[in-house]
Amino acid sequence: MPLRPPITGHRADQAGAPYTYLFHTAHMTTTFIVADNQDLTRAGIQAYIRNLFDKPAVRDADNKQALVAALNEAPDSVVVLDYALFDLQGLEDLLVIHARFPRARFVLLSNELSEDFIRRACAEEHISIVLKENAGEEIRAALRYAARGERYWCHQITFLVAGGFSAASSTHSVLTPTEVEILKLIARGATVKEMAAERNSSIHTIITHKKNIFRKLGVNNVYEATKYALRAGLIEMMEYYI
Repeated sequence: MPLRPPITGHRADQAGAPYTYLFHTAHMTTTFIVADNQDLTRAGIQAYIRNLFDKPAVRDADNKQALVAALNEAPDSVVVLDYALFDLQGLEDLLVIHARFPRARFVLLSNELSEDFIRRACAEEHISIVLKENAGEEIRAALRYAARGERYWCHQITFLVAGGFSAASSTHSVLTPTEVEILKLIARGATVKEMAAERNSSIHTIITHKKNIFRKLGVNNVYEATKYALRAGLIEMMEYYI
């Protein structure tokens, strides 16, 4: 069977050390669960999977309940999900699911992971991490390695881990970059509709981010979130009063 040209990847079991591997069209029977609530993202990931594997079994899940139901039917699946936009309450939720389905492997495909989340997720052998901005080679590598039961980190995560993360986390490191920007808009008094228009996002996406921000910060309303933003220096007092 012909082999594709070798490319450089990052094997997470050796601290992301670069190495060369060969892709080939092996016959694998792995089931993939694409867990994402956005139709376009699901279609794109399904295309990657079907181009990479020979007649793979692919299932969809647009919420946590659907994901658990799919894993009940195929407990050794590879789950590909955008954690930031899925209805998980934190890494703990993902770990609980894995404890229930220990043969499952997870590929986190997102641009919205906080440093704190990445630090904790990288300690888990069953979690691979790639960014949506990564080239197709890295996304395909993550899928291939997860199907073999191995962990994969994209080059950005590899460099972050190799560098030991930041010497000190900022007061808002628990938030993703998008969540920080939305918190700023909340503190400036923007409505959900205005935030959605400014960020070219759906109202549903903004509401999801807002819920995650409140949960992560332990606040219950806009007033408390605004006080946090002021204390963290995300906005100036003058901006709050304008």
